[in-house]
Amino acid sequence: MSTGHALSPASQEKIRKGDPKRDRGNRSGFSTGANSAAAAAAATLGLVRGAVPDTVECVLPNTQIVRFAIADGCVDGDRAHAVSIKDAGDDPDATHGAHLTADVRRIPGGGGAIVLKGGPGVGVVTKPGLGLEVGGPAINPVPRSNIAANVAAAGKTILAAGDSLEVTISVPGGEEMAKKTLNARLGILGGISILGTTGIVRPYSTAAFRASVIQAVDVAANQGQTSVVFTTGGRTEKCAMREFPELDEACFVQMGDFVKAAFTTALKQRMRHIIVGAMVGKLTKIAQGLSVTHAWREEVDRELIAGAAIEIGAPPSLVEEIRAAETARFAAEKLDELGLAVAFHRALAERAITSLRQRYPGPHRLSVMACNFEGKPIVTVHDEAPAGMDYAPLPDTDPDAD
Repeated sequence: MSTGHALSPASQEKIRKGDPKRDRGNRSGFSTGANSAAAAAAATLGLVRGAVPDTVECVLPNTQIVRFAIADGCVDGDRAHAVSIKDAGDDPDATHGAHLTADVRRIPGGGGAIVLKGGPGVGVVTKPGLGLEVGGPAINPVPRSNIAANVAAAGKTILAAGDSLEVTISVPGGEEMAKKTLNARLGILGGISILGTTGIVRPYSTAAFRASVIQAVDVAANQGQTSVVFTTGGRTEKCAMREFPELDEACFVQMGDFVKAAFTTALKQRMRHIIVGAMVGKLTKIAQGLSVTHAWREEVDRELIAGAAIEIGAPPSLVEEIRAAETARFAAEKLDELGLAVAFHRALAERAITSLRQRYPGPHRLSVMACNFEGKPIVTVHDEAPAGMDYAPLPDTDPDAD
């Protein structure tokens, strides 16, 4: 069993030994879903015992049993209130320190049901494609089930008596926290989402970010969009939005380092035009054919950069400096001084297109936009859809169709 403040070293994310690029904290934390379940279980125990406990054991979706500290517990007749404060560990999470709050009400003669609602600070779903009911709270399916399971265990005597339990999850300040997330673009308004497929938040959680990329593409497709713009961060996204103003906001997806997840989902959703926006470092790694472009996964291919420099006529002495340099940025800045920035980035973009076509073949049009470090466009290269290629017809799901 683990406590709500720390996990055992064995459960923490492994760090590559001797890799200075990953010199960061590696303390795992807990998801908003896990804290919501803990608060809900504690409030339910308050109704059973007459007082909310200071700590509560909670079973996470991954079956791990964790003890969480509980704050602000109180019971007032058939209602109980409890708070679990989120500790995201060393993950740079907008919801770190959030007060996941549960108010549980006993409903006499309710038939033993558990009713889950969203309160202030929990987002409301306004668009399809998230696997959640439009108009309902943004409490994802796994944490929804986990909250119900922990409430059922804590309140089994109440439910066995034929009464129901109404659980309302709220997050003070959640609407402000949500501004630091992609919720609004996904159609989740007024607060944060209650998330967590395992209950654990890993530092710099790759699984969570990858999942958000897939979800964003699915949402765009479910809205009828046929174009998607993948960018590697905030500056490249703003640049892309200025360059492609005709596209709906839902088309723009920050894929971060997750090239493979982004492209495979776009092809699965039969996107007709895929656009990539990147700066020189990520652009080089995309040209290398990497599925994940994070700095610690693999270094930039200096020979690839040198080859592009040779192609555009860079002086031999500079080419040798580029081969010895640690970063792609060095080449970009040196070639910019010679007036070769556009030619260099075009050469890299063409290499990226070649690599992406090989790794993710399909009937889509493909564009790659290179941005500078101020988030301004340098050059965009377009590659038309391959002639004679198209997506396979969708299977006919209408039994009455001809």
